This record gives sequence, structure tokens and C-alpha cells, in this order.
Amino acid sequence: MELIESFFGVINDLTWGWSLIPFLIILGLFFTIATGFVQFSFFGRMFRVLLNKNQTADKDAISGREALLLSVGGRVGGGNIAGVAVAITLGGPGAVFWMWAVALVGMATSLVECSLAQLFKRKENGAFRGGPARAIIHGLGENYKWLASVYAVCLIASFAIGFNAFQGNTVAGAAQDSMGIDRLWTGIFLAIIVGFIIYGGIKRIAKTADVIVPIMAVGYISMALVVILMNIGDIPAVIKTIVSNAFGIEEAVGGGMGAALAQGLRRGLFSNEAGLGSAPNVAATADVTHPVSQGITQSLSVFIDTIIVCSCTAFIILLGDVYVPGAEGIDGVVLTQQSLVSHFGEWVQYFLTGAILLFSFSSVIYNYYLGENALTFMTKSKGAVHVLRIAVIAIVFLGATAPAATAVFFFSDPMMGILAIVNLIALLMMFPTATRLLKDYKDQLKAGAEHPVFDPAKFSDLDIDLNAWGKKKV
Repeated sequence: MELIESFFGVINDLTWGWSLIPFLIILGLFFTIATGFVQFSFFGRMFRVLLNKNQTADKDAISGREALLLSVGGRVGGGNIAGVAVAITLGGPGAVFWMWAVALVGMATSLVECSLAQLFKRKENGAFRGGPARAIIHGLGENYKWLASVYAVCLIASFAIGFNAFQGNTVAGAAQDSMGIDRLWTGIFLAIIVGFIIYGGIKRIAKTADVIVPIMAVGYISMALVVILMNIGDIPAVIKTIVSNAFGIEEAVGGGMGAALAQGLRRGLFSNEAGLGSAPNVAATADVTHPVSQGITQSLSVFIDTIIVCSCTAFIILLGDVYVPGAEGIDGVVLTQQSLVSHFGEWVQYFLTGAILLFSFSSVIYNYYLGENALTFMTKSKGAVHVLRIAVIAIVFLGATAPAATAVFFFSDPMMGILAIVNLIALLMMFPTATRLLKDYKDQLKAGAEHPVFDPAKFSDLDIDLNAWGKKKV
């Protein structure tokens, strides 16, 4: 066992340790510049999808809005509550600035990877499936099937198995600490609800996210806005502290600017997942008029995750009196929890537990779908999908009832590191195709089209599933 852990530790060092973060940032900057800062030029269009539920001619299909909310539900999780607190504790307030910066860059990466996933999606059993594995096969060719398989295996191991055990453990721990509910009962409850939803397939998963995500996001953001309004006079000073600490002008922790930069970039990338290849699996499920329209929509999920939700946690902490710069003590979810208590009183612990429950639950169903999507790429066996569903239900239950699940799933981060590198290499190789897509979309906008429509005939040289690109509602 020790040898296996050491092996995965080496992989983790080779990926997250030194190569992956610079790779993500450099490619994000490249995509931003090469696309003409598309995340800013299309910023206004990103919000239209939130106001329009009926974006597809097929009432049973997944709309762009539902795909967006499912990916937001997956991205927004414990990292937005506990991860931000850890970043501030280890890197100082300046870490928040670098989280913002990496999110703005990551929006371009997300747009590129999700547009490509949409382009190469396939229609299977009446539903759309896609993502990096299918994009590699149909965008780069059968010779790269081995690369797509590596990606698929890593996706199942990291998200469907490892991260779901962690989410179950997080929910059970919060319920036990704040309400005294035994982990066993939480595990049983989660297993039943998760089973009901995932056995309903992607349509039920998307419909569930359409309900859960707005509730959890609006509730948490509203709480943060109340905190901001209660301390409105301190906002300029907090923002000044964030910026000053980010550039080492005001040192809050040992390491100064270096610590703020490292923690902000690392936590930001973990939180928004841009470039990791996870969200494209969900983006491909949507029935939309043009691949880029869903790429733009998914870019918004990065903005919501980091610029909005992570900022909420940051202001809750920095406007409270619990956090002391440079001092050793509480961190993680406890710091966020106690900061909220300092603003509202003890009752707010129950609110935060509810928020963690919804955040983690939405992540569980998102993580499961990523695993299912990867599995259906590797095999068409319905029995294999059935086995995966049972395994996910069991792993959520075991994660909830275990005192500490994180140590067991030491392979999750290394596996995610490998799949991220595979995804980024594939994105770089397929970027000329993404550029063609983006040009087609922009040309239609210039010609006066309110909702550009994808014409497969213009891309007849590519391996596109014509069944997936029928007549769309405009």
C-alpha cells in the first residue's frame, strides 16, 4: 500500500507539483489573446441563457440553461467554502486577487473546450453525449483512441469514485457537527436520493440541478450580500488590502506575494475547473443552435463559481473579526462558519450546513454523470452503467460513514492531473478547429443574426454527427 501511495505521490508532483498550473495559465492566456479576449466581448451574451428556459425545440432535450446549471452545480462545492478559507489562511487576502485573475483567463479556456465538445457530440439513445474523450476521437482521429481512453479512465477514478466519497464525507461531517445527526443516517439518506436521481438518467439529473443550483446559489450569495451591506463602509479597505497583499505591498503571511500568488492560482484552478476537461462532458448534452453558444454559456459558469461565489466567501471572512492575518489557528470550513457566526449569530451554522449539503449533493450527481459519460465512451454495455451506478451509491454511503474519507482516495488528485494534461494537449491540437467555429459564429453576428445557427455543411471535412445537428429552434 505504501508503494502504491508513493507512486501516486510522484504523479501528483509531476502534474500539480510543477507542470500543470503553469500549463493551464499559459494556455488560458494564449486562448484569451488568440480569440480576441472573447470572454469579455461576449460577456453580455452569457447572461441571456439564464433568462431563457426554452432554448430547444425538443421539450425532452437538455437546454443550454440546464447544462449551465448542472456544470455550475458541479463546479460550486466545498472548494468555494473551505478552499477559499484555506487560500486566505495560507496566502493572505491577496490570494483572492489571483483567484479572480485565473478565473478571468480560464473563461476563455472553458469557452474553447466546451465549444469543441458541442461540435463533436454524438446522439446516442435519444440523448447527446460528448466531452474530451469523444472530441479526441472525432477531432484528432482513431490513432488517438489510446489518449481518449487514458482520459476516460482518469475521469472515472477521480470524479465518479474519489471525489464522490469526499463529498459524501463532507455532508455527513457537517450534519454531525452542527445538528448531531449520526453519519449512518446521513449516508442512508444520501444513498437513497442519489440512487433515485442517477437511475433517472441525464434528463433527471439536469432537471434536479435546474432546481437545486439556483436555490443554493441565491441563498449563499444573498447571505454574503447582507454581510457586505452590513459592513459597506469597510469594503474599500478590504479591496485595498486584497490588491496590496496580492502584489506584496502589504505582507499578511510568510512568503508575501509568492504565497498569495501560489495559493490563489492553485485554489482558483481547483475551484473553477477551467481546462480540466470536466465541464465539457456536461456542455455536450445541451441542444443548442451553435457550438459556440454553449461555449459562451459555460464560460459564465467559471465566472459564477469564482468571481461571484468564491468572492462571497472571501468577503464573509475578510469583513469578519475571526480571521487574523498571519496567525495560526482555524482554517477551512470552520473559518467560514465562525466568520458567518460573527456576523449573524449561532443560528447561521444551520444555514451553512444546508448550503454545504446542497453544494455537495449537486457535485455528487455532476461527478456521477462525468463517470457515466466516460464509461459509455469505453463500452456500450448497459450492465457496466448499472455497475457504475451501484458503485457510486455505495461510495457515497461509505464516504459519509467513514470518519475521514480523504486519506483513502489519494489517487484522485493525481488522476485529475493526468486527465487535465491530456485535455490541454488535445485542446492545443484542435485549436484551429475552435478558431473556425468562433469565426463562423462572429460572422453570423456581424450579418445580423441574433442567434447564430450551425451549418454542418461548412464543416464537411470534420467528423461531425449529422444526427446531432438537426434543425434547431432560433
